[in-house]
Amino acid sequence: MLRNMSSGGGTVASLWTEVNRCGQNGDFTRALKAVNKILHEVKEDVTALHCKIVCLVQNCSFKEALNVMNTYSKVLGSELIVFEKAYCEYRLNRVESALKTIESVSEQTDKLKELYGQVLYRMERYDECKAVYTDLIRNSQDEYEEERKTNLSAVVAAMSTWEKASPDDLGLSETTYELSYNAACTLIGRGQLTEALNKLQEAEELCRVFFSEDSDITEEDVESELAVIHSQMAYIMQLQGRTEEALQLYNQVIKLKPSDVGLLAVTANNIITINKDQNVFDSKKKVKLTNADGVEYKLAKKQLQAIEFNKALLAMYTNQADQCRKLSSGLQSQNPGHPRPVLIQVAQLCREKQHSKAIELLQRFSDQHPDSASGIKLTMAQLYLTQGHVTKACDILRSIEDFKHKQGMISALVSMYSHEEDIDSAIDVFSQAIQYYQSEQPGSSVHLALVREAADFKLKYGRKKEAISDLEQLWKQNTNDIHTLAQLISAYSLVDQDKAKSLSKHLPSPESMSFNVDVDELENSHGANYVRKKAAKVTGENLPKEQGWGDVKLFKTLKLHTTCKLPKNYDPTANPDPERWLPMRERTYYRGRKKGKKKEQVGKGTQGATSGAASDLDASKTASSPPTSPRPGSAQASASTSAPAASNVVPPRQQKPATAGPGARKKAPQKKKKGVLSIFYFTFFLTSQVS
Repeated sequence: MLRNMSSGGGTVASLWTEVNRCGQNGDFTRALKAVNKILHEVKEDVTALHCKIVCLVQNCSFKEALNVMNTYSKVLGSELIVFEKAYCEYRLNRVESALKTIESVSEQTDKLKELYGQVLYRMERYDECKAVYTDLIRNSQDEYEEERKTNLSAVVAAMSTWEKASPDDLGLSETTYELSYNAACTLIGRGQLTEALNKLQEAEELCRVFFSEDSDITEEDVESELAVIHSQMAYIMQLQGRTEEALQLYNQVIKLKPSDVGLLAVTANNIITINKDQNVFDSKKKVKLTNADGVEYKLAKKQLQAIEFNKALLAMYTNQADQCRKLSSGLQSQNPGHPRPVLIQVAQLCREKQHSKAIELLQRFSDQHPDSASGIKLTMAQLYLTQGHVTKACDILRSIEDFKHKQGMISALVSMYSHEEDIDSAIDVFSQAIQYYQSEQPGSSVHLALVREAADFKLKYGRKKEAISDLEQLWKQNTNDIHTLAQLISAYSLVDQDKAKSLSKHLPSPESMSFNVDVDELENSHGANYVRKKAAKVTGENLPKEQGWGDVKLFKTLKLHTTCKLPKNYDPTANPDPERWLPMRERTYYRGRKKGKKKEQVGKGTQGATSGAASDLDASKTASSPPTSPRPGSAQASASTSAPAASNVVPPRQQKPATAGPGARKKAPQKKKKGVLSIFYFTFFLTSQVS
């Protein structure tokens, strides 16, 4: 602290001594009390006011410090407190005001340049920020050089990640874990994931070695410092498809509860992206971490944008239609040219089966923002296809100028037109594509491939005349292409036979076309439909005789197997039955089965009954014993007649009644068991409540 010698008086001098001692010890609270006493004695003392502002800044009382500056702005002046004012505005997240304050000074000191770089980084003006830190490293020599290099490497990593830029190698040595971490982030932005993961492992080792030298640092402190490295490792694993390992690391970071709200928000957001439409309850818990205070000042704009997109998608997955529409509308107002908010609204409309409204919304956006219409039109075509409007989908696809002449688009259009049997439109797609490549890339592999596909397509659908021009173009490019020449001759043979004959002269002779192909090996190879068996060697008298017109190989005839196994009762003198090939029911001598007495069925009836004694023990079949129950159809039963019951008597089986309808069958009334029915319904009620 500076002491004002003009203050005079022993009391004020002792107070300045107290201020100096407290400032050296870092006790800014006591120093602030002493400065206030000085200001009470000597009002509007410039040095005392400056000291008060510094004490307030050191105690993180930024608003109070700004109030003091604004109150005594005429006394202090703008040049004296420009750094403190810009720093307070920066810490209060008033980045625009801090930038204006810094730029209002004609000459900037090193500490003001340091703050200027921080402000530019927060505003994502990375090119200017890089220039500021590069100038500081070149023109300053003090103990803060390592911190400046760390900040410069962070700027390079941000440029690689958010702007997809590839800045020159600045030759920064990776001697600390912060520098290694920033180098890994740069590699992630370039897509070098494996190298980035190795660099993060090196950063973890450097971090552990660095903190192992301090005995006051606990293992929990080390893990908290490593949280950002582990979260970045998990992000790389997620990009590589190792979602289980990534989720495990993310959850470890969440359990540590780090103080960095930005780290927590990013980790929670990445867990939500892994869950997708599954485990939505866990996602709803994690989304609360992205709403913490101060997150908007810790993350880049694209990170905040991604978090808001995921909130809208999560609302859609959890069937919160109004919340999804509200979030997506807010995103669209903030990013009017971005297609993703519109796609989220369209997805919500499709979930509500409002496809026509979804198509209208897409059409309106594509008309208003033609630069971003490519992806929107692809979505429109997909919606038309889901509704069965193939022709409309084709019209939309053909209107996309960016993909109009891509090979994949041509293939899709030809397939869809072929499905609709619109061969003329499919040929028109080929013609436009061939004309485009004829003017832009004549003779290229893509051009010739399209010409060949067009020719094959026209030949397939009988358009010989239209295919001739394509085949001639191909043959002129390569006159040694025999396959194309054969196709051309085949097409001309149906249109102009004289031309076909003249072209056939260009065919090579049979001698020059002979290929060294082993036919036997080809037929016996794996995958052949027919494998010729090797013929037996013919020797001696079985040699074939010489034929009249050349050496012709004779195939060996099959012998009939005359020696077969005969039945035991075979009679060679008897004539075989002429109807032996017909089924038994269709033969003339078939008379059907004899209707005799049913054989006594063993094992039928209730347990303990004997089938042989059933008729003897049946009391209803005896004339002397009256029936114990009224006959079916009788008006009343005789109450005076009864018969003694026997424990081993099996009651007679009654004839089952006829079915009331198809599939319906009446069941005989059964005796209700007490308690069973009520217990069943009680159990069912409990099961339905639990599920």
